[in-house]
Amino acid sequence: MSGVLSGRVRSSAGLVVVGAGVAGLRTVQGVRREGYDGPITLIGAEAHLPYDRPPLSKQVLTGALGSTSVTYHDREYFQDLGVTVLTGARVDSVDVQAQTLAVQFEGSDVRIPFAALVVATGARPRRLPCMVPPRGVHVVRTCDDAAALYEDLLTTSTVIVIGGGFIGAEVASSARTLGLEVTVLEAGRFPMRRALGPVVAELLSELHELNGVTLRCGSSVSGFLGGERVEGVLLDDGTAIEAGLVVVGIGVVPDVNWLTGSGLPLGDGLICDQFLRAGSEIVLGVGDAASCPNAAMGGRRVRSQQWTTAGDQGTHAAQVLTHGAEIAGPFSHDMYFWSDQYGVKIQGSGDLSGDVEVVEARPDLSRLVTAYRKGDLIRGAVTVNAPKHFRRLRKMIGSKDLWSGAVEFASASAGVSGGEVR
Repeated sequence: MSGVLSGRVRSSAGLVVVGAGVAGLRTVQGVRREGYDGPITLIGAEAHLPYDRPPLSKQVLTGALGSTSVTYHDREYFQDLGVTVLTGARVDSVDVQAQTLAVQFEGSDVRIPFAALVVATGARPRRLPCMVPPRGVHVVRTCDDAAALYEDLLTTSTVIVIGGGFIGAEVASSARTLGLEVTVLEAGRFPMRRALGPVVAELLSELHELNGVTLRCGSSVSGFLGGERVEGVLLDDGTAIEAGLVVVGIGVVPDVNWLTGSGLPLGDGLICDQFLRAGSEIVLGVGDAASCPNAAMGGRRVRSQQWTTAGDQGTHAAQVLTHGAEIAGPFSHDMYFWSDQYGVKIQGSGDLSGDVEVVEARPDLSRLVTAYRKGDLIRGAVTVNAPKHFRRLRKMIGSKDLWSGAVEFASASAGVSGGEVR
């Protein structure tokens, strides 16, 4: 090994990973796989061992999975891996020069030394400004959030979801599965417009109404109705909408406040280089908390919120730590994502900011195939219930396959003569 974890680790200080999500988990698994046999400490703010977040807005809310069943591994697994896991621990600050963390754990102030530090603290939900929410207003970020929301969903018949992004749409879908009346309020022109572009976002917005959900775009919330318990929301145009439960899904902010004053570069998250290093070879950032250039996106700086990106960043950070940046190379990821909504699977990958061709779009959106381009090359794809087409288009992204060839393949497979570039 030639990385910072290559035999010059003090006996009491090894690798410390702050954040026990998928990015932190993949980091500790990765360094062990790459041959590092020194001390590892994984610190999580929640009381739970690392768990899988994607089911929280889907299977957990429908009751198909219990909130405790999404845990990746038990404590014995981490003991066998040689990883000390501190759950329910809060990191207050870091001293990079002294290579120590100030941590609140089990009622005590402790100092934890490190030879290398990985910041994997993820993100926290945005809150509506200037509002103190009454009971019955929820966010969905943690296992406990999902468990509390599920219990509340069983006691109401009407739900308002504020925010029509992926989480908001999945929550709305889950609520409809439970037979509830759902209204989605989206401040933008279409839900998911920033993520997917206007054409595909407009198409997918129809999923809500096709499944009996009321979608109101261009709607901003100015307050809550009710006293101790929420009874609905008040829009900025004066409209009042009643509901027994409200879910706020208006995005997240990187959880990096604890790094203030550390000297580490902060902006939209922890600012990292193409090797995930944050101004120092001994400090790396991964997951939702980190902003870094992505080689697959032409070196564009990205702070991804995708589960797949976070996991791959953890694996890449492990390679940088154990073998060095030159061997590991720059981080590269095609930004793959998926979302399960109203019984369909949406898959996407690549740069979704270019021109888009809708190759196939069934009226009920049971199937959708689209491709995005920059110049003469394919740069992205979004599909619904079309896994074969998606796999092929995904392989073409970033390759030298011409746009015309990608559209010809997709059109022929779909049995249509071609789509319209918009």
